[in-house]
Amino acid sequence: MDDTAAPIPSLPALEWARRLVRLHTVSSQSNLALIETIADELRTLGVPLRLTHDDERRKANLFATIGEGKPAGLVLSGHTDTVPWDGQAWTREPLGAEVADGRLYGRGSADMKGYIGAVVAQTRHWLEADLPFALHYAFTYDEEVGGFGAKQLVADLRDAGLAPRLCIVGEPTEMVPAIAHKGVYRWRCRVRGHAAHSSLTPQAVNAVEAAAKVIARISGLADELRDSEPRQAGFDVPYTTAAVCVVEGGIADNVVPEDCRFHYEVRNLPGVDAEALHQRVLAEARALEPAMQAVDAGTGFRFESITEMPAFRVPPEEPAVRLALQLAGTTRTTHVAFGTEAGIFQRAGISTVVCGPGSITQAHQADEFVSLAQLARCEAFLRGITRDGAALLGR
Repeated sequence: MDDTAAPIPSLPALEWARRLVRLHTVSSQSNLALIETIADELRTLGVPLRLTHDDERRKANLFATIGEGKPAGLVLSGHTDTVPWDGQAWTREPLGAEVADGRLYGRGSADMKGYIGAVVAQTRHWLEADLPFALHYAFTYDEEVGGFGAKQLVADLRDAGLAPRLCIVGEPTEMVPAIAHKGVYRWRCRVRGHAAHSSLTPQAVNAVEAAAKVIARISGLADELRDSEPRQAGFDVPYTTAAVCVVEGGIADNVVPEDCRFHYEVRNLPGVDAEALHQRVLAEARALEPAMQAVDAGTGFRFESITEMPAFRVPPEEPAVRLALQLAGTTRTTHVAFGTEAGIFQRAGISTVVCGPGSITQAHQADEFVSLAQLARCEAFLRGITRDGAALLGR
């Protein structure tokens, strides 16, 4: 997208984005410093909020409401965790929040602290505007590793009797409303074999070889989907994919391996049942177990779900999409290849769209950045809620 004519963001929006980028919130770490930084600002401004913690109380979601008790409700949603940067060839400090060449650099600048910072910076404006509808902030943990925070947040809203009408998930789409993405489902498989000296293989159960047979089935399933699944236009890869991305097993060349572990994923098109595909993998594993257990009854396969991010698709006439198109000043929508929390909010009955600053091609990379022009477009988009929100939220 050509941003050459776009203005720069306001100083508050840029400074909030920089403040958040400087905070270390890789998914393996706590996000509480970031959550409390935002919470302190909102408390100072008199905005009611609620925090929901994970079981270890190391992480939290923040849900805040401007205009508590008012009708309808629009959620502005963003995840606070980031991916790590270990092993990447950064030329800038990942947490430095450096501004240079019309860009804000740093881990999470595009995905998606630039958006969250722009939202927080608008709080005073929305309070002064006295909006006729409720405006909610939903800032979550652990999106990058499975959307666990958003699932907890949605359950908490349901238990509290809160039912927002619309949701904008601010993932990086270059400020073009995204109306579809694939689901992301991942499983861990642990294979238990029976060890022996490699000269005595008939007395052993080779966990690596057993895993390899199931991995071959996953590869065959991926080929089947590539060759025969009906295509859905708009996606870079217009069919469901399956892949094995982690394999570990064995301790020495002359020891039949007792253990093996592998992870695999399915990225399913909207409307495709990822669990049904997983059941086909399970069937292959179960067919191998009788021969394994004839040698040792304790051998076999154990599967564990580690990520469940549902696919997302909405029609262009969806209320959240119509609002995002109006705010963005465009008639164009897009599909994105990456997963988001949009499907979680959609399943909760909330009309949802994905639209935020920056590009996914800049996220998760060394020297991640969001352009200042994109932040400015996002800020204009958010300010337009004051102007355009009421008409599409029922007043």
